[in-house]
Amino acid sequence: MKPIGTHNYFVYIVTNKNRTVLYTGVTNDLERRLYEHEKNSKSINKTFTGRYNAYFLIYWESFQYIQHAIEREKEIKGWTRLKKENLINGFNPDWKFLNDEI
Repeated sequence: MKPIGTHNYFVYIVTNKNRTVLYTGVTNDLERRLYEHEKNSKSINKTFTGRYNAYFLIYWESFQYIQHAIEREKEIKGWTRLKKENLINGFNPDWKFLNDEI
């Protein structure tokens, strides 16, 4: 068990190869979660990210407390596509896939 205050939680946005789909999620292990999204795209029983091959990381934020990460995820999920695009553009203007940087 990690000591109090040493946890890391991530809110992230992934997209598909053509950048037409946006999916927002939360996790405590971003590398593992991206792997799961990619693996799901090759599975028979597909989730949303699997159906749309959305496993390319284009945005992420880090949080110390899970409650803050969940609140932020819900906030972003409630936004319009345009507002999400503006968030991504401020962080990653070229919408470069960041999977290899994690």
